[in-house]
Parts: sequence; structure tokens; C-alpha cells
Amino acid sequence: MTLEIRQIDESFTDWDGLLALVLNAFDYMHPLIDPPSSALKLTPESLKAKAHEEIGYIALDEGRLVGCLFCRQESEETLYLGKLAVLPTLQGKGVGRAMLAAAEGVAKACGVTRLRLETRIELKDNHRRFAAWGFAKTADKSHPGYDRTTFIEMVKAI
Repeated sequence: MTLEIRQIDESFTDWDGLLALVLNAFDYMHPLIDPPSSALKLTPESLKAKAHEEIGYIALDEGRLVGCLFCRQESEETLYLGKLAVLPTLQGKGVGRAMLAAAEGVAKACGVTRLRLETRIELKDNHRRFAAWGFAKTADKSHPGYDRTTFIEMVKAI
């Protein structure tokens, strides 16, 4: 694999491909989670807007789109990470970790001291992977209208 991590900029135009990547990467979770993933509401246009409002990264393998990550500064201390997606056939091969390293670079440039993400309560493999990357669970949370925990917050100090 020849992996390249690039920030999404004005030259990026493959919004349909980016949407397909996110949907493909998140597809396995749909029967497992409740409420449904916000990924199902994404469109090429909303991803383009997200990339303008946040800092987006793509992972390319020999020019093929294989991963993405979006981040935004939430506070003086925190950079939020979202929509981390890697093609299922490449999960566990370092793509996500490489995008995390890019986000850590953003965090350092912004002067924040921690990364924060949220992951669904049902996705135990994600909890383990993020823990292996240095994240620790900091809170149980619920989506509006739910009286049970639907996701957890995890934080990594940098």
C-alpha cells in the first residue's frame, strides 16, 4: 500500500466518491446501532459544506480514496474528530492511525491539548481500537429522546 494523507482543499471534487466511502465504511453498523447513523443523512453537498466548515482529510492509496476524517476545534483545549471512515478491506492496516496523526498535527498547530471523539455504545471494537490509539472513555451520553446511553465520549491527551 502506498498511503498518502491529504487535507481536503479547493482542488478536491470527488464528493460522490467521498460519500460512497463513508457509507461503505459505516454500512456494517446500521443493523447494530439505534438511533440510525447521521452518515445516512449525508449528501455530496453536505460533505462539501462540512469540508468548508471543518478540516477534512482524505487517505489515498495509489490515487484511490480509501479513508477520511473531519475535525474541528471545539474549545481552547479540544479538537473534535468525526466521520473517521476507512474502506472495510483496509481497516486495521494503518489508514485510520495515519489520519489520526494528521489530526494530531492540526491539534498541535491549534494549540489544543486533547482530541475528543464519540462512538456508539454498541460498537465495542471501535472502543477497543480508539483505546489502543490512546483514547480513554470520559462519558456516557444519550441522543435526544433516548433514556439510555447511545454513545460514549473518548478523549486523548496530546
